[in-house]
Amino acid sequence: MIQATGATSITATTAATTSTSATSTADFDTFLQMLTAQLKNQDPLNPMEGTEFAVQLATFSGVEQQTRTNQLLEEMLAHTSGDLGQMAQWIGKQARTTQPVWFGDSSLTLEVTPDPSADSVLLVTRNAAGTEISREEIGPGSGQIEWFGRDGKGDRLPKGQYSFETISIRNDEVIGIDPASAYGRVVEAQLGPQGTEVILEGGSVVLADEVTALREMD
Repeated sequence: MIQATGATSITATTAATTSTSATSTADFDTFLQMLTAQLKNQDPLNPMEGTEFAVQLATFSGVEQQTRTNQLLEEMLAHTSGDLGQMAQWIGKQARTTQPVWFGDSSLTLEVTPDPSADSVLLVTRNAAGTEISREEIGPGSGQIEWFGRDGKGDRLPKGQYSFETISIRNDEVIGIDPASAYGRVVEAQLGPQGTEVILEGGSVVLADEVTALREMD
């Protein structure tokens, strides 16, 4: 219900702004026609006073500025009422992505989808630089697993950004390498050159259409 109400409000505001912009544009065109006609038809023996002409030019400039302002407001509203406005509801939630996510004091929930025919599956962990730091057997099958941030020796890894992939093996041969998704907390939404982006804790930037799931924080 809240989402529907918000959509109605944005639509109504957009319609009102569009109407205002159309009115301002019409007033601007009318003013320009009147000023042009006045200049063409003025009495050569009694031309318009310089001060009067300056006032009309100032008015002309004001109308032009108002029209441009309305256009800019309309563009801003179009952005706000689209994806970016909806992304505000994501802030504070956890988004699932294959991009690096922040590991801090709590475990991370991973979503793994190895090859279903694999008889062995390895989970590979990489740090922010993309360097492999651990490789562990997790067994075949798809679904969610908890990652507790341990290296190959069992020591806890430092806080930072990590990404994951699975290596599917059958009969001791690699049959597939797939990215594993992880949940990271959304802290910001913004408009980027490729569209709406979400910023995750730790600074990872993810396109909104690359987020495959959302969930509330634990």
